[in-house]
Order: sequence, then structure tokens, then C-alpha cells
Amino acid sequence: MSRTESNMLSLGTKAPDFLLYDAATRTSNISFNDCRGEKGTLVIFICNHCPFVHHVMEEILMIANDYRVQGIGIVAISSNDALSFPQDGPRYMTEFAFENSFEFFYLYDESQEVANAYQAACTPDFFLFDAQDKLVYRGQLDDSRPGNRIPVSGSDLRGAIDAVLYNRTMNPVQKPSIGCAIKWKQ
Repeated sequence: MSRTESNMLSLGTKAPDFLLYDAATRTSNISFNDCRGEKGTLVIFICNHCPFVHHVMEEILMIANDYRVQGIGIVAISSNDALSFPQDGPRYMTEFAFENSFEFFYLYDESQEVANAYQAACTPDFFLFDAQDKLVYRGQLDDSRPGNRIPVSGSDLRGAIDAVLYNRTMNPVQKPSIGCAIKWKQ
């Protein structure tokens, strides 16, 4: 299992826009604005087959359920090359979203332009934007990884979201996420 770290996009970066296909609802042309929340937006790069994603999926779903009702928009994006990794293509994304009861968009970045714009490097990779669409957090969910015996808590990401919601000071220590490398087209 490869271990790739986040690139750590510069804080303050305005959220790159996109127009992508939503595999969860089978709808085209979903934009950042369609996903954004009143108080902030969480963009998560995932894929269907990554063991790091499977390790934290339950916590991702709990975070989505806990925070979307509080004004945080949530969107997941898969940017893997579906020709080389067909299990990460739209058909299987639809199944993955259904099996995991996604109540947020699961977008397919076929061109990989969105992953490049966000400087996404791995799955999962988390990007939290405030109400002005400025990046305030990028990095890990928590310290848990498959096999390290640290329980999944979502503590790093939850702390960042709470800081946005409750106007608290953001923790300046932001650790990169670690996961499977995004599968880039050759």
C-alpha cells in the first residue's frame, strides 16, 4: 500500500471552481457553488478502492451528517484514471455512493483538471473553505491510518470545521493527509 502525502495547498487560496458529473445522482455540470455551504465547504478527494478511504469512510459520513445541517457544504471528488482503474469510474462510483448512503455529491473529475487545481495528491485529501471560499484547512482527518491501531476520530478535521463554525482560532498545526496516490493518466 503506497503512502502519499498531501501537497498542502496555500492557506487563503480561493476555492477553484469546477463543472463535474455527479455519480451519486447521475447529474452533469455540478459546480463548486452547487456544493458550497452557507458557513463553509469541505472538498474531499476520495476513490472507491483506496484502503485509506475505506479506513475512514464511516467517520467521513458522520462528519457529513454532523456538519451539513450546520451550514457546511460537503462534496467528494474522484480524480483517478478510470481507464487504468475501472473500479474508480462513474458506474462504480454510483454503487459506492449508494452502498455508503452518501447525502452529498460524489463528482467524477475525468480530465483530472480539478485535482490539479486543488493540488490534490492522495486519497483521502481534505480541503476546508470558509464562507468566503478561502482555504482555511488542508490536511489529514486525524492520526489514524490502516494498521497503526490509532482509533479514527476525525479530530483534526472536526477541530478545523468547529473553528469555522464558531469563529475560533484555527490550529496553525496542519498535518498532511496520507493515503493512496491519485492515479494520474499516462
